[in-house]
Amino acid sequence: MTQRVLILGASGFIGWHLSAALARTDWALPVLASRHRLPHPTPGRSERVILDATDEGALASAVAQAAAVVNCIAGSAESMVASARALLAAAARAANPPRIVHFSSMAVYGSVPGEVDESIPLVPDRGAYGAAKIRIEELCSGQPNVLRLRPGIVYGPRSTQWSERIARWLLTHRIGDLGAAGDGYCNLVYIDDVVAAVLVALRAPQGGVYNLAAPDPPTWNDYFVAYAKALGAVPARRISAHRLHLESKLLAPVLKAAELAARAARLRGLALPPPMPSSLLGLFRQRIRLNSAKASEQFGLRWTPLEEGLQRSAAWFQSRIAAG
Repeated sequence: MTQRVLILGASGFIGWHLSAALARTDWALPVLASRHRLPHPTPGRSERVILDATDEGALASAVAQAAAVVNCIAGSAESMVASARALLAAAARAANPPRIVHFSSMAVYGSVPGEVDESIPLVPDRGAYGAAKIRIEELCSGQPNVLRLRPGIVYGPRSTQWSERIARWLLTHRIGDLGAAGDGYCNLVYIDDVVAAVLVALRAPQGGVYNLAAPDPPTWNDYFVAYAKALGAVPARRISAHRLHLESKLLAPVLKAAELAARAARLRGLALPPPMPSSLLGLFRQRIRLNSAKASEQFGLRWTPLEEGLQRSAAWFQSRIAAG
């Protein structure tokens, strides 16, 4: 019997890949939910619905028709918490409450160093985003039909944050070997591995929480140098602490202001260099390692090797540049 799987945040990176994977199965029909019309086609069979995920009434109708819901919503801290609260309330009203897979984040661990598994206390010291993710997990806690995923750095084709943005920085030599500033661990997880975890989670009988990151993570320096090689952006330059400071404290605010102004003026196609926020510099130094043994064992995951994932990411980015 085909199960309807409602995907909230279907217009995003993870939502798109998940929709395509579900469309290829013989047991699921993805129902793609977004506040606006989806800007791109989705491979395979699917249904689409336009709704405001913070509106419990609008959400209730879609949830009532779904066997499962995957919450991939990203955005402001307020909107993420509001949509999660609305989803849980809508699910509680349903005659047959759906299975819910919620995307949390490694940000819930805050600035904690060392190896962390799912039992580590959550620390709200990584800004509004991390605090919002923790608040949502508190709302989900104790809900037997909710399974939470805490991915690390999700990369791969269509990743604007960790594949496209990093590629642009590497090609313009704004980033490279950062020395001591890049010796933190980069807890990478390839998008296909994240999708594989969701497909299992949708049919797993248990709830709970799971870290998602490939074992033996590289440092950020290792990631930058290896990705530069895959892109042909070699040699990767050594970037000084002084230059990083100028990037994050002086250039980033200017670029962000220009980006917001262009968006407000609806200037489409304006190619502005991506800013490098200062919050990233702390992440590049953080020596935190996600322990994903629980997901590996219970979901039977096989992690994509880093070299393979970077080659696929580079090929996608280069095809995107070639297409203009």
